[in-house]
Amino acid sequence: MALGFHRSRRLANVLDAIGNTPLLKLKHVTKHVPGVEVYVKLEFFNPGGSVKDRPALRMVQDAIASGKLTSDKILIDATSGNTGVAYSMIGAAMGYKVQLVLPKNASKARKDITQAYGTELIYSSAMEGSDGAIRLVRKIVSEDPDKYFYPDQYSNPSNPLAHYLGTGQEIIDAVGDKLTHFVAALGTSGTAMGTTRRLHEHTRPVHCVAAEPAEAMHGLEGLKHMASSIVPAIYDATLPDEIMPITTDEGWDMAERVAELEGVIVGHSGGANIAAAVKLAERAQAENGGGCVVTVACDRGDRYFDPVKWEKNYKW
Repeated sequence: MALGFHRSRRLANVLDAIGNTPLLKLKHVTKHVPGVEVYVKLEFFNPGGSVKDRPALRMVQDAIASGKLTSDKILIDATSGNTGVAYSMIGAAMGYKVQLVLPKNASKARKDITQAYGTELIYSSAMEGSDGAIRLVRKIVSEDPDKYFYPDQYSNPSNPLAHYLGTGQEIIDAVGDKLTHFVAALGTSGTAMGTTRRLHEHTRPVHCVAAEPAEAMHGLEGLKHMASSIVPAIYDATLPDEIMPITTDEGWDMAERVAELEGVIVGHSGGANIAAAVKLAERAQAENGGGCVVTVACDRGDRYFDPVKWEKNYKW
């Protein structure tokens, strides 16, 4: 079968490659729901390797436009890893210094990648997770506010706006009126909030679900159990049509199944998203005999291979 020819894009800057990521139709992990199409948006096609490229770029662009980020300031934020990689790439491409505060037990790969861009890392307690990083970055900025630009990805409206303008619209462009369900897990909550807002404006109803770890102590790196966490200011609990708990085992097991059966290695949050999407597909099959579910693969699983392959339970 002949393949269609697509002219390669020419980019003026690596940041022009952010967005317009492909949708992959899952076939094998959804065999038992033949009436429902399940798609995963492959956000690791972004040049920084994750969905976080989108909000990081939007936050930086909006800060430059408003005058909050100037050449004499250091960009600093708390991150569990992927937003830090995005900031680091953007800082290198645009000529801004970057410092990141992240938990000491963040994956080695993400530490190495951010430092390769010239970023300085400041470690918070591994015991306190992403909340500890938030507390530490706030302390650092409060002690010398003129030195830093602190975008605060957990409170910055440009975070969900990136998904409202980008991710949500791209999903509509790709599947249109076939779309019946969307699900994204909660970290900063930007993906879920921004995409849900856009999909709720679509011409047909779309059931939008926010997935979250089922337990306060979990192994789904980058995700938040809202009841036991510092709740991001951008999170609106009334916006999703449903909150779906996903266990660590469900997320990890689905990540392994997708690698083995679909040939796609996704991270913990991507596994949780796909596990939730399959649950929604099973429900749609039982209730309506069909449907179309879309979710997000936030990053690739190879960022989690070192120092151990799959660490389902944190070693506190």
